[in-house]
Amino acid sequence: MTMSRSWSPATAAWIAFAIAALFFLFEFVVRIEPSLATDAIERFYGLSDAGFGTVASLFFWIYAPMQIVVGLLLDRYGARRFVLLGSALCASGVLMFALTAQPWIGGAGRVLMGFGASFAFVSALWLVNHWFAPERFALLSGSVNAIGMLGTAIGGVALSGLIDHVGWRAVFIATACGGFVICLLAALFLREPASPASGPKASGAAAHVRDSLRAVFGDARTWGIAVVGLLYYMPVNVYGGLWGVTELVRDRGLTPVRAETVVSTIFWGIACGSVAGGWLSDRLGHRKYLVFAGAVLTGAAYAGALYLPALTEWQLGALLFAGGFFGGLQMLTFVMAKEGQDNRRVGTVVAFVNMIGIGGALIFQPLVGDLESLAGGDLRVALLTVPACVVLAAVIVLFVPEYRHPAHQPGAPRPARHG
Repeated sequence: MTMSRSWSPATAAWIAFAIAALFFLFEFVVRIEPSLATDAIERFYGLSDAGFGTVASLFFWIYAPMQIVVGLLLDRYGARRFVLLGSALCASGVLMFALTAQPWIGGAGRVLMGFGASFAFVSALWLVNHWFAPERFALLSGSVNAIGMLGTAIGGVALSGLIDHVGWRAVFIATACGGFVICLLAALFLREPASPASGPKASGAAAHVRDSLRAVFGDARTWGIAVVGLLYYMPVNVYGGLWGVTELVRDRGLTPVRAETVVSTIFWGIACGSVAGGWLSDRLGHRKYLVFAGAVLTGAAYAGALYLPALTEWQLGALLFAGGFFGGLQMLTFVMAKEGQDNRRVGTVVAFVNMIGIGGALIFQPLVGDLESLAGGDLRVALLTVPACVVLAAVIVLFVPEYRHPAHQPGAPRPARHG
């Protein structure tokens, strides 16, 4: 900490951004890693497909409800200690998963991963909010998201190759070591920014929880933004995260490997769109109509990829890249939500919107499967929900007022720096 205290605020801010982004990248890799070695893990643990799905999903069952807890903790105590705790626990969970032969211990490891990972995204945006000026939040939060998406697009391919060569357990152990390195970097170099959490507490812990939950859960605007974010992210949760490869294999006749490659263009698009949308939003100083336009164009791109006949792989990839690019503007829902609340509640409101969005995967992924069954096995009919949900998000956002709390106005006074 002696070295970090000697740095200028600008240097400390960029180091905090880098460490937080690395933690989010690590969390994203951990999230998808079991899917890269499904068959090998099933054989090792003696699991069926259903059993493997249950073990893998334990990550999300702890991750989603932890979001509000994480937000409240960050707003009360700051981010540094929770970046340390979260990265260490997440890495420990990966190590536990790799070193045991007992499915129940592996499941416990997956829970530990989800618990630790629950701190990554919200901590990153909390640090960006309190280290940087308000007019840079959209670009930098979009950049954090882009790093996670690139980790999905690149890391999935690279780790799959490594798993083929050295086995999944060795790769998981190496991944865990990477998490411990991030924890060490945070311990050595991450400084706590100036924030309401670093100053004198205006109320007790119970009052903090009560007031924060009342302000967030009782705000109709925040609920509207959260629903927009959920619907806007639905294509990634449903098509990119589960059903896309199946649809391309069944309806377009692609091989699984080629289908995976085509679907990966969604994540490349999100990475580019998150940064471009954040930059444009900060330049214009507006969020709402960019979200509207992005949602409409996202819906059009997915509709084209799903229903235009006789598309080549290149055309499919281009449409899905466009869907991802315009879908990257979904990050602006977090910006809209946090700008509607006081700086004391940034963590809580970001966590709330993220929780609703993650919860959408738990609803929509099985819903599409049920709709497919009702449609007599026609997956393309069930996937009408993808463009429909995004267009609905565009309609709803028109009724959400664009508002910026004085604490998030350009040039708003910042608290004095604390080491």
